[in-house]
Amino acid sequence: MNVIASKAQLRASFLRWALFMVPLVLLIGFAAGQLGGPNTAWFAGLEKPAIYPPPAAFGIVWTILFTLIGLSLAMVASAWGAPGRVMALVVFAVHFLGTQAWSAVFFGMQDMLGGLMVLGYGIATLLIALALIWRVRRGAAMLLLPYLAWLCFAAVLNYQFMIANPDGGQSGGDGAATRVQL
Repeated sequence: MNVIASKAQLRASFLRWALFMVPLVLLIGFAAGQLGGPNTAWFAGLEKPAIYPPPAAFGIVWTILFTLIGLSLAMVASAWGAPGRVMALVVFAVHFLGTQAWSAVFFGMQDMLGGLMVLGYGIATLLIALALIWRVRRGAAMLLLPYLAWLCFAAVLNYQFMIANPDGGQSGGDGAATRVQL
């Protein structure tokens, strides 16, 4: 027997998924941030590009973006029976987990080119995920557009760091550089 869910049941399903997805995305983002951060002598010694925002902006922006990502995923996950639902979630998961390597690569390994490559991967795979998510829930795809914009900005910023620091920041005057190999 086919039974269509009521609006209340659909809302309840979305809320359950949101209560799971938002904290999960925030937790993954927080854990990835622990693999490397800007509080190193190497990063402090880098020439900062003119477009580099105040450091406090990053925590605020990422918290908002991770919340939007969690809500978007909850919209897709609660779309039971929608064609392509599982594929959209899997492709986004592969994208998201891959992009979380950026902190470890850029800050931990102090590899600006590697960081730019991670962001290139992130933008390309997010575009694929967006196309799949759009087919399931257009609103969910729209919630991810600020994230795409931020990844593009991050790639430009990463590139500007490379231009401003052609030596990779390794020839600082005081020799205070730490390189971590993962």
